[in-house]
Amino acid sequence: MSKELHIIGGGLAGSEAAWQAAQLGATVVIHEMRPKVETFAHKTGDLAEMVCSNSFRSDDSEQNAVGLLHWEMRQAGGLIIEMADKHRLPAGGALAVDRDAFSQAVTARITAHPNITVEYGEITELPKDGHWIVATGPLTSSSLGQSIASATGAEALAFFDAIAPIVYAESIDLDVAWRQSRYDKGETEEERTAYLNCPMSKDEYEAFIDALLAADKTEFHEGETATYFDGCLPIEVMAERGRETLRFGPMKPVGLTNPHAPDEKPYAVVQLRRDNKLGTLYNIVGFQTKMKYGAQTDVFKTIPGLQQARFARLGGIHRNTFLNSPTLLDEEMRFRAHPNIRFAGQITGVEGYVESAAMGLLAGRLAAAELTGGQLPKVPETTATGALVTHITGGAEAKTFQPMNVNFGLFPPVDAKGGRRGRKERYRAYTDRAKVDWQTWLTEQSQVEAAE
Repeated sequence: MSKELHIIGGGLAGSEAAWQAAQLGATVVIHEMRPKVETFAHKTGDLAEMVCSNSFRSDDSEQNAVGLLHWEMRQAGGLIIEMADKHRLPAGGALAVDRDAFSQAVTARITAHPNITVEYGEITELPKDGHWIVATGPLTSSSLGQSIASATGAEALAFFDAIAPIVYAESIDLDVAWRQSRYDKGETEEERTAYLNCPMSKDEYEAFIDALLAADKTEFHEGETATYFDGCLPIEVMAERGRETLRFGPMKPVGLTNPHAPDEKPYAVVQLRRDNKLGTLYNIVGFQTKMKYGAQTDVFKTIPGLQQARFARLGGIHRNTFLNSPTLLDEEMRFRAHPNIRFAGQITGVEGYVESAAMGLLAGRLAAAELTGGQLPKVPETTATGALVTHITGGAEAKTFQPMNVNFGLFPPVDAKGGRRGRKERYRAYTDRAKVDWQTWLTEQSQVEAAE
């Protein structure tokens, strides 16, 4: 059997898996179908291209599970988190990046690595021989998807992902909109003013909801059921659940004061987050949509401050496939039916850029160890990475398995010493425990590598 590691997919998970394995001495070949084979959402042939959002979400490693995942990836020498930090944009307490500079930097680092080769072209079938990681993400090609479905003995599960529109900053009316992060969150003035806010009165909000509900939307094929991941719901789907749903979701008016009218409390607020370092592009936060293009421009231009908006990219919706991983993958992320193949990233049923990259990090390390005849110690499920991989490889209920972000509900409970803990104290206990256990695991892994 070849000692090379082949990775299908050069997204966040595939790039991170390649980097980790190469750093551990493995010879790696990434197979990326872009730009030869295009997708609905991607615009370039760069590796690790971010298409839905430019945010890695909260960077708080003491009170937030995804922030803890950031911390674990930094400790493990993660390429994706390193490049995210290098190309960071002000976003309050979140980690947002200049998406073009980020993907270009990842591509440069990957292609410069002496142990990594990138081959451009589509892999249409699951390979039978060799060491492989499949990290094709939500936009797995139809031919490879059919091969995976055939190999699993069942249809892959599917749901629909939506992306939000991006607006040219110069077209936003700053006599109406203002700069402020919610609750003025951030350590610097730049972070505290990282978002643009567009206020709405009650009448404006009601008119917006009416227009949203009446707009032309993408139709699905006959017999196709639209199942959405709750963390990425199209705004019109949220509106259909109740007229106030958006006002308690992405359009909530709390933690903000309009300097143009400080005595008037907005009924709802639309936030836009900077999308590139130059500050020329802003994405509309939480505004994933399945509206048709013409309808999007009509509806979004009813938002105060966006009446003259020009769009660098409109929103859209695409099919997203993922495995029923609890039944198909073992605890080392290997495909039970073909153990020479591992799966990583969003196709395993994790949701989010960070989670996908983290599963790539783990898969790359596991594969590199296997190539040398070794075996890594099991990742503690008390860590963010361990809790996530445990969930997808057996911790979740297979019959109801759906994509999942990392969250403290996946962690083993902490002991309530001295009585019941409050939420902040409990979350801090989770992260304190995780950091110790993650560092211990990394040390144990280094010892295994040294012994080999």
